[in-house]
Amino acid sequence: MKFGIIRERKNPPDRRVVLTPDACKNMLAKFREAEILVEPSPIRIFTDEEYREQGLKVAQEMENCDVLIGVKEVPIDYLIPNKKYFFFSHTIKKQPYNRKLLRAVLDKNIELYDHEVISSSKGHRLVAFGRYAGIVGAYNGLRAYGLKFGLFQLPKAETLADQQALILELRKVKLPNTKILLTGRGRVGNGAKEMLDAMEIKKVGVTDYLNKTFQEPVYCQIDASEYNKRKDGVRGNKADFFAHPEDYRSNFFRFAKVTDFYIAGHFYGDKAPYLFTREDAKHPDFGIKVVADVSCDIDGPVATTIRPSTIADPIYGYDPLTETEVDFKDPHAIAVMAVDNLPCELPRDASIGFGGAFVKYVIPAFFNGDADGVLERARMTKNGKLTKRFAYLQDYVDGLGVVSSEQ
Repeated sequence: MKFGIIRERKNPPDRRVVLTPDACKNMLAKFREAEILVEPSPIRIFTDEEYREQGLKVAQEMENCDVLIGVKEVPIDYLIPNKKYFFFSHTIKKQPYNRKLLRAVLDKNIELYDHEVISSSKGHRLVAFGRYAGIVGAYNGLRAYGLKFGLFQLPKAETLADQQALILELRKVKLPNTKILLTGRGRVGNGAKEMLDAMEIKKVGVTDYLNKTFQEPVYCQIDASEYNKRKDGVRGNKADFFAHPEDYRSNFFRFAKVTDFYIAGHFYGDKAPYLFTREDAKHPDFGIKVVADVSCDIDGPVATTIRPSTIADPIYGYDPLTETEVDFKDPHAIAVMAVDNLPCELPRDASIGFGGAFVKYVIPAFFNGDADGVLERARMTKNGKLTKRFAYLQDYVDGLGVVSSEQ
């Protein structure tokens, strides 16, 4: 079976790749029947020469491959009919801007496998860039904090080589007595935690965070069971919350009253309550001055996130009284960092992590008859039709049931 590593063509450019030269080497060592062809790319974080050094062929021959592997959406004009494709299609939430792409995939009889739905039999994602979003999000948030208050100036993450370089910059920084709140204990939340721990910021529990004053910067990491509570007053738990989010209301404001800097690394599901609303942000006791919204749900659970920001211009201000965007240095503004493609700022590390997981969890399925159902669960289209698991997208393909804004 021949696998092709395709060139990323979406704008703005994405330098990440699913299979690094080392991942390719490991894959070929494990699966002798596999072949890999690399499409030339002038932007990929790993150069064509780095692939050649591993004995890989670099050529414009993707039509000769069986499986084509990329990161971002493939422009419609570059889709090759009758192939298997892996990429983030951004269609599973019926995003209107990619409806034509999914239609083209069906019209061209392409088998589409979306990275976002590559999962275990228990529903856990097997490959993801979330850890790197958390790493860069925490760094960018701390950078925003320094700029907001004129405390320090950190270089942009995209100008630094890897996570260790980010950490070295953060260790030069001296934070005042800042209270930092981090939501989420998944890949994103724990990626952000790595950076706070690398700065040797003290971690404290919920009770101390809410009630004590410290003479040093501290952070508190919480999950859904700590910022939501059941409406009926019965003691809930995380499992119950995810099963019945409509039975809960937010208990986040108690944290907002004592927090200076908030990193949003949680997962937000349908019917879950917002963490804080625009009305909450207007309250005189609302203390958050800087938000690093790694999750980046627009007009959603983090009310200050009114639009995504960009790597080029990562910070904007939100005036809670007028509910409008202002200069983030305005004294009344809450500074918001809401870049929605954070792993792109750490392309080498992100590619290494993703590629290792892809070779471990996905590639074996092509050679063991998909014994664990990995391919079956991730396959969105086959024989020009949506698969059963993704049949809910039919009205979206037909032009019905399209959501109104990007998620």
